Amino acid sequence: MVYSTSGRHIAVDLWGVDFDLLKDAKWLEGHAVEAVERTGATVLGVQSQQFEPHGATVLVLLSESHLSIHTYPEHGFAAVDVYTCGEHVVPEEAIRYLIEILKPEKVFGKKLVRGEGDMRVEDVSTARGELQIR
Repeated sequence: MVYSTSGRHIAVDLWGVDFDLLKDAKWLEGHAVEAVERTGATVLGVQSQQFEPHGATVLVLLSESHLSIHTYPEHGFAAVDVYTCGEHVVPEEAIRYLIEILKPEKVFGKKLVRGEGDMRVEDVSTARGELQIR
């Protein structure tokens, strides 16, 4: 079997997220898995770390690559990263879902199209938390 090197890598910074939504690693883990399931990707493993006094990191290892969330509740900030290889997975759906549940005031991000030669970069930033991904 020959696999495609084509991939999409979306990184977004979410600002203005409620403190309580960002402080619980297990809650975030459940939603990270739900986000991945919406993409059509295959989950290989999940790991999360709760930090003291607050903050969390969640990593979902995929057959197609990964999803990660890093939170800073004291700043209302979450860094979300989804990278998927191949054409059958839709990483945009994971980002849309996480924006829906986290309800940020602002979203700043980039989408990289990778594995096709020179990387193409697309802007996905919005002021109201709406995702503008083609």
